[in-house]
Amino acid sequence: MNLSVEHVEGQPTIAVLSVNGDLDASNYQQVINKVHELYQSGTRHLLLDMSNMPFMGSSGLVALHSIALLLQGEQPPDPEAGWSAFRAIHQDESISRHQNIKLLNPQPQVERTLQMTGLKEFFDIHADRATALASFQV
Repeated sequence: MNLSVEHVEGQPTIAVLSVNGDLDASNYQQVINKVHELYQSGTRHLLLDMSNMPFMGSSGLVALHSIALLLQGEQPPDPEAGWSAFRAIHQDESISRHQNIKLLNPQPQVERTLQMTGLKEFFDIHADRATALASFQV
């Protein structure tokens, strides 16, 4: 998996994080760490580009939940906690539709995973970049 970041200036400034490759147990922490870095440097709005991510395992779901919490200024669950970190996704009563993170073009298998786990309802999902970026406008 490779990650790349692009900053799109505007009101607000949006970081576009592109994930190229599968998101799974071998690399999900890299995504969390990258978003943590972005947050520390001032990013508050993120477009997660899934166009080149053919597969997302359960640890990818933990990464999504964690980065959503990070962008809200909250501490994510400890990923070393294993299944309890995964269960925290469904036990988090504060979870609602995230306005500061949006998903771009999840591939069919990834979209099915989001649908089956119920996480699809918490993220705005867009098929094209221009629409996704415009959706952040205040």
